Amino acid sequence: MSRTDKTKPLWIRHAEHGPRPVHDHRDGPCDLPPHPTRQPADTRCRWEHPSVILLGSTCCAGCHKRGCVKEWQDYVKTGNRRTRYTGRRETRRYVTGELTD
Repeated sequence: MSRTDKTKPLWIRHAEHGPRPVHDHRDGPCDLPPHPTRQPADTRCRWEHPSVILLGSTCCAGCHKRGCVKEWQDYVKTGNRRTRYTGRRETRRYVTGELTD
């Protein structure tokens, strides 16, 4: 997720991730608004609350379980190590004359 995704307002992220409708047809036909709005609609049927995105499994929510965080840290650490070792190897090859630029 980029930094701009983190700073988007919650209702925009909610609209981008395809919110689900919540229906209540006990007192009449469906009156669901055509799309999610910034302010809650005064209708029986509505779109799910934007805070659901923070608890769900979208890219904006992320996985905050200990196992996911640990796995991500290991993945990033391995990638950084691989990049660092590649840079050192190329530097050695350049210094010894094997690699000419």
